[in-house]
Amino acid sequence: MSERPPARLVLADGRVFEGQGFGAPSTATGEVVFNTSMTGYQEALTDPSYGGQILTMTYPIQGNYGVNDTDDESARLQVRGFVVRELTDLPSRWRSTQTLGQYLEAAGVPCIAGIDTRALTRHLRSHGVVMGTITRDESPAEALARLHSEPLYGTEDYVAEVSTPVPYEFGEGTENGAGPRPHIVVVDLGVKRNIMRHLRRRGCRVTAVPSTASAEDVLAHGPDGVLLSPGPGDPMLLDHVVETSRGLVGRTPLMGICLGHQVIGRLFGASTYKLKFGHRGANHPVIDKPTGRVYITSQNHGYAVDGDGLEAAVEVEQVHLNDGTVEGLRHRELPLFTIQYHSEASPGPHDTEFLFDRFLESVREEGSR
Repeated sequence: MSERPPARLVLADGRVFEGQGFGAPSTATGEVVFNTSMTGYQEALTDPSYGGQILTMTYPIQGNYGVNDTDDESARLQVRGFVVRELTDLPSRWRSTQTLGQYLEAAGVPCIAGIDTRALTRHLRSHGVVMGTITRDESPAEALARLHSEPLYGTEDYVAEVSTPVPYEFGEGTENGAGPRPHIVVVDLGVKRNIMRHLRRRGCRVTAVPSTASAEDVLAHGPDGVLLSPGPGDPMLLDHVVETSRGLVGRTPLMGICLGHQVIGRLFGASTYKLKFGHRGANHPVIDKPTGRVYITSQNHGYAVDGDGLEAAVEVEQVHLNDGTVEGLRHRELPLFTIQYHSEASPGPHDTEFLFDRFLESVREEGSR
């Protein structure tokens, strides 16, 4: 293994972490966030919801099972930068085709290893997420000055960067099921492939459309149901998606996931707000209020819905047990529900995959009327 060059992570509040550079030999600037999952680094790196962010993994060893050709959640790496405690160049997994370091370098993503990710995580939990930069050739003062000239994360529309520019039919994965094929249109705010794989496994035809699609554009595809996908950034910047959703309510069954959940919350009168350090990891407990059941969920979001402003037609169906944030909404009369977490999570947990069946059940019921 060749010796890695010195590098540093500089935060906008002046905190500096020294380490070793790997990946691309360039700078990275973005909001610094942390994920508490023990596995799933490839899925996280390619998750469009990390657009505009520098991702820190709290689990100390990364790269131990390498990278393969099938676990990407999108067509490219989405993170601005990557931060780890220890990077291994000796992966052990039969499916591995390259090391994590090779994968990141080929994708042009600047990274840093060898820092105390526990100290960084504690800092972010105490002070909140903050803009940061990974650099190899600047002093801390130079990096900080450059960082302060960059736009803040919450001012940028990252959905426009990650959404598909044109509609396409998703054909990856196994298409199961007999009988009629429900046609599900996904409004791509930063969709993960595994959402569409789940729909395909349940016998659906799946079409993804741009985030800029109007309600008329969506309905022109003849959907049996519409899913608003997850994605990055502040939902308050997505008035156009709120208006698209307004034109779909009552005309087709709707499901919203993560950012899609927040957009629908806004549609029905709720405001949204930024969390101090967000929910990112695979061990978040959510209680379903009608049944009292608790599910362990995978989450990746920095904003949340304020349920106090919701119209009476919509109820809060699920909440986070750690902080009481809104995790699910349900319309009292129409076939519409949302979730803040990720039922499609790969590598897991898989507790709430049944919600795709619930969505398709509402699609079938509407189709039989």
